[in-house]
Amino acid sequence: MMGLEIMSSAFINKGVIPRRYTCDGEDVSPELSWRGAPGERRSYAIIVDDPDAPVGAFTHWVAFNIPAETKGLPSGIAKAKDLPTGGQQGTNDYPGIGYGGPCPPRGKPHHYVFHLYALDLQLDLKAGASKTDLLDKMQGHILADAELIGTYGR
Repeated sequence: MMGLEIMSSAFINKGVIPRRYTCDGEDVSPELSWRGAPGERRSYAIIVDDPDAPVGAFTHWVAFNIPAETKGLPSGIAKAKDLPTGGQQGTNDYPGIGYGGPCPPRGKPHHYVFHLYALDLQLDLKAGASKTDLLDKMQGHILADAELIGTYGR
């Protein structure tokens, strides 16, 4: 049994994130898909952050209460409180609602970690919640997690 896996048709794990998904392009979210989630899951959550940011981990996307039957998210999710698949989006560190693509300073490429969590409940959170709020509410409720890492530099 492989366990939970997250992938994207836009880039391979540890590969370069195409310009389209960054602040230098269209700044749209990449397509994501997943498999191998535990049967008892009740929802999913996603956090995307850049651990290489000069200010410490910079949050690019927070999404939660994604329905248990969902197997992925399409590219180009609107920067709105609600996800088209069901669920909500939180506040990133730009700050704004929804996905904010890679936008590192010039120099060495940064790593962007797409964390996927399978949870045993729907979270009592409102749209616009922060990464900290999400991490607090998820504590003790993560059944499985997976990550996809992309790089981008300027």
